[in-house]
Amino acid sequence: MKKVKTIIERAGDGSYSVYMDADDISYLITGTGKNAEEAINSFKINYDDMKRYYAEEGKEFEEVEFVYEYDMASFLSYYCKAFSLAGLSRITGVNQGQLSHYVTGHRTPSERTKLKIQNSIQEFAKELSLVHFL
Repeated sequence: MKKVKTIIERAGDGSYSVYMDADDISYLITGTGKNAEEAINSFKINYDDMKRYYAEEGKEFEEVEFVYEYDMASFLSYYCKAFSLAGLSRITGVNQGQLSHYVTGHRTPSERTKLKIQNSIQEFAKELSLVHFL
């Protein structure tokens, strides 16, 4: 199954959008919402609607696998159910106040800070994947 880069980002008005970044597919899916979770859900519903439309029209539908890429505000918005800013600060070493600025869109992290956050979260995920309970 083809993998398609899917961008999740915070808009200037504070809403969130999700869209496919693929020129070689015959359809385009987008989604919007007041937070990242709502935008992703809208995107998934629109994908299912497009699949139904193609079936109704008797057209072949190319199924794809979405690979999500987040801007920092969208990531923090979407994963706030799993990470508090205080917890994320402990995991990444990035000041909680700075993370708060990223959530609200008042600041954008540098490439170095993005990489630091990304690597820290991926390392934390690896640690979690090794947990086993008795």
